[in-house]
Amino acid sequence: MTRRMVWMGLIGAVILSTGGLLSAADEAGFVPLFDGESLKGWHKAGGGATYRVEEGCIVGEVGPGDNTFLCTDKVYGDFILKLELKLDVPGNSGIQFRSHKRERDGRVYGYQCEIDPSPRAWSGGVYDEARRGWLYPLTSDEAAQRAFRVDGWNEYVIEAIGPRIRTWVNGVPCADFLDAMDIEGLIALQVHSGKEGRIRWRNIRIRDLGKHIWTPIWDGETLDGWHILPGGTWAIEEGAIVGRSPASEPRHGLLVTDREFDDFVVRVEYLASRGNSGLYFRAEESGDEVGIHGFQAEIDPERDAGGLYETAGRAWVVQPSPEDVQKWYKPGVWNEMVVCAQGRDVAVFVNGHKSAELKDDPGRTRGKIALQLHGGMEMDVRFRRVEVLLPGPRPGA
Repeated sequence: MTRRMVWMGLIGAVILSTGGLLSAADEAGFVPLFDGESLKGWHKAGGGATYRVEEGCIVGEVGPGDNTFLCTDKVYGDFILKLELKLDVPGNSGIQFRSHKRERDGRVYGYQCEIDPSPRAWSGGVYDEARRGWLYPLTSDEAAQRAFRVDGWNEYVIEAIGPRIRTWVNGVPCADFLDAMDIEGLIALQVHSGKEGRIRWRNIRIRDLGKHIWTPIWDGETLDGWHILPGGTWAIEEGAIVGRSPASEPRHGLLVTDREFDDFVVRVEYLASRGNSGLYFRAEESGDEVGIHGFQAEIDPERDAGGLYETAGRAWVVQPSPEDVQKWYKPGVWNEMVVCAQGRDVAVFVNGHKSAELKDDPGRTRGKIALQLHGGMEMDVRFRRVEVLLPGPRPGA
């Protein structure tokens, strides 16, 4: 038997041992996170659950105290994570990613891909552990709910690239959404607190795709890279862009990027003191009194903050209720707004809360970013930390 035949036999054995889910092409670029023999490269955080290596698996078992996590020593940004898991004793569990530990008590928080053997069957959904709660439940996705096998091995795939997060369980698509609160962090295996539960993980491997980086599109000192459309005035004061306009000015005032963007994530901090404003994106200059046509993420000191409006188009696309606005908007102080636009999917966040979302939207997919002063009203609005999320170098590039 030749050396080549020996290697082909070994590869075939690996494929067969994992239920035929893998192929050599599928595994290109992946490296192990678990050596099959020790917990080297991992550390425990949280409660009193135990982790041990047994028959080539990491075995986690419920113990006293809070939720417990076996965390990677290394931080990851963009990646594809693959692993297999099996419930020896059914109990709630999860796979943390882009997660962190609080300084004051070591509590792990962040994105968690759910392992849920309960009748609810949300395995593969995404929960924000110890922070915002459910980000992507599987409420009405029957195919995803049926994907998990309570009494067998399951293959999980988690993909996090820039703001897009996707998951699969046994090849079935589960979560698919935009969120840019965290762009890097730990990976961790969770054992949930409770009376019982034992879970085992094997074949844990990752394809490291580098990370995205927040990059300023305002330099903090000048308006280079931007241009002004009348009316209103724009100035730089105390490290912020300040826009003002009198009620006698009928035209919208706009500060517009020189460049266009298609897929992007933009993040700004704003302080709305008086008047209606907005963060335009995928917009085009129009030459009329409005000045620009396109999407607008609403900025207002009293109402509609975080809603989506399409100027010279559909008008309100997503208009939040006053009760919802109270959940995320903080009057009289600086607020953070994030807009994610990837293909035909759009999501808007105010202070971390999702305020608007569009899936497979037929609207514009490219255009400029702009800051608005609404015509016909007294305006005073300030912006700082205007930045976009851009891909950084990939490992080995």
